Amino acid sequence: MVESRIADLRTFYSILDHLAGSLGGAKLLAECTGRLSWPRRGVYFFFEAGEQRSDSGDGPRVVRVGTHALTSTSRSKLWTRLSQHRGQTGSGGGNHRGSIFRLIVGTALISRGVQTCPSWGKGSSAARDIRELEVELERQVSAVIRAMPFIWVAVDDEPGSGSLRGYIERNAIALLSNFGRDRVDPPSSRWLGHQCDRPRVRESGLWNSNHVDESYDPAFLGELERLVAMQ
Repeated sequence: MVESRIADLRTFYSILDHLAGSLGGAKLLAECTGRLSWPRRGVYFFFEAGEQRSDSGDGPRVVRVGTHALTSTSRSKLWTRLSQHRGQTGSGGGNHRGSIFRLIVGTALISRGVQTCPSWGKGSSAARDIRELEVELERQVSAVIRAMPFIWVAVDDEPGSGSLRGYIERNAIALLSNFGRDRVDPPSSRWLGHQCDRPRVRESGLWNSNHVDESYDPAFLGELERLVAMQ
């Protein structure tokens, strides 16, 4: 079982290597704007400095997989979602209530003692005075996420429960996750996610909570390879 998963991870990372090549290399959100030629919809893969593969080969390991517009009523675009993770241009602030990625990175920074913020993650919205008290931590979160290299694959299907984007996202997460199984390509001892308040993040080794406890369908690798070939 472990051997077959390692083999599938090798295939997965080989596909991502081709994807990175087609994009001219991984990008940083710190250097990206909405003026770049973004596909309308897609799936993205984040890496993180200091996080390397140790079992499936050499090179950086994926630390987060994400997509957007999975409900039939959603109209969000790829850059819209990425910009929510990146935070505001100029001020470096952001809205962790609109990005689960920002929320969980923030909890880890709080646990590490970088910043205190009693209101962090409380409520789906907040008054202006509360948001002002959260600005410094939002900036710290932006700095962390903007420094993470990422790549993306265009998948321009319609939103809905049968979305190919959703299929790629959940199977990639399930393949990468160490939650409840033998640890493959585990995070380094210095990984910030160890301080996250969510056990699923800590145990999976990913900045993801959904799908980390699921089994993956190896057939998704063929779909991902086909999509990358179309980039």
